[in-house]
Amino acid sequence: MNSSATVRSAYHHGDLRNALIHAAAELAQAGGPSSVTIRAAARAVGVTPTAAYRHFAGHEELLEAAKERAMELLTASMNAALDRLDPVDDPAEQGLSRLAAIGQGYFAFALAEPGLFRTAFTGGISPMPMEEIEDANPFRKLVVAIDDLAAAGYLPAERRPMAEFAAWAAMHGLAMLHLDGPLSGAPREARELALERTIEIISEGLGGAALPEPTRAVLRRVARGG
Repeated sequence: MNSSATVRSAYHHGDLRNALIHAAAELAQAGGPSSVTIRAAARAVGVTPTAAYRHFAGHEELLEAAKERAMELLTASMNAALDRLDPVDDPAEQGLSRLAAIGQGYFAFALAEPGLFRTAFTGGISPMPMEEIEDANPFRKLVVAIDDLAAAGYLPAERRPMAEFAAWAAMHGLAMLHLDGPLSGAPREARELALERTIEIISEGLGGAALPEPTRAVLRRVARGG
């Protein structure tokens, strides 16, 4: 994230709208969605609220811009996990590795940036047809990974409908248990084990059969970020 000095520099170069968006993202990073206000963002940039209102009609518009920025950073975390994957010849194992990496990047971002993670999902996500979801959207990455498992023959056709929501619910729920629930004080070893088991259970559930040990080992390594 940019510092306040960088945000002010962006403004002095004439890009007040983007400077306010960066400031809003910094506010969200520090305090979550409730901390994003026109007045606070204007103060961070070094302008009056009146100047900020020329670019954003109100708090809701600025928060939406911060939400979009948080989603971009969440996607970047998932992409980084995907980029760490080693090539795999078997299509099913490749698909499962990608699914595990998506989950690991999602979970890592939630723990590293709780304020931005909460901001990304504040107000929920508007329903839309799957074909209209942009490729950069983090949910789209999950849909593609599930489709790849179906194409590889790992995910039976009867288990395909809504499978992405089952996987997303499990991973999002795990993240929230660590942020606001009974796992908030768990040691690192417990966090890693919970993530590994969640990924294993999702993967086994999709395929309808227990995973072979070599595949389990691959998923455990991916879940650790390796």
